[in-house]
Amino acid sequence: MEEGTKGKKTIFIGGIGDDVDETVIYEHFAAFGDIIEVQLPPAPANPSKPTEFKHRGFAFVTYSSPTDAQDAIDNMDLNELRGRVLKVNQAKPMKGLQPPDGNRAIWESEEWLRQHAKPLAQSGGVQGRTAQRASSAEAEEQANNEELDAMEE
Repeated sequence: MEEGTKGKKTIFIGGIGDDVDETVIYEHFAAFGDIIEVQLPPAPANPSKPTEFKHRGFAFVTYSSPTDAQDAIDNMDLNELRGRVLKVNQAKPMKGLQPPDGNRAIWESEEWLRQHAKPLAQSGGVQGRTAQRASSAEAEEQANNEELDAMEE
């Protein structure tokens, strides 16, 4: 599914009350078409109440067609849900957080690795430092041996 098409099928719903969960959203928005997914992003957990679920006050609903998504926007924007006025519009992709190549980490790209990766001994990681220490210790030992040979002569 292309990113442009997906955006037109997904709507943003803001202003959701604490008493609303995915089921309530599904029940109120299913009237406009087939829902593929309902996302209710969780709020950061309160360590003193680990069993309490809180959301961030907004949700995303993805429909099977852009027409259904538009119907939901047209009918539910500025409507009430459990005493709270909803803001419903097209979901926009978050700028800056979209991975450049789908959901793959940038270092999984062969091109990026060829450009930026160093051989392990030169990488500066633990193995690289160990290799550098070993080679510098070896060089030091060789220099000491040469000094001893020079002294013996």
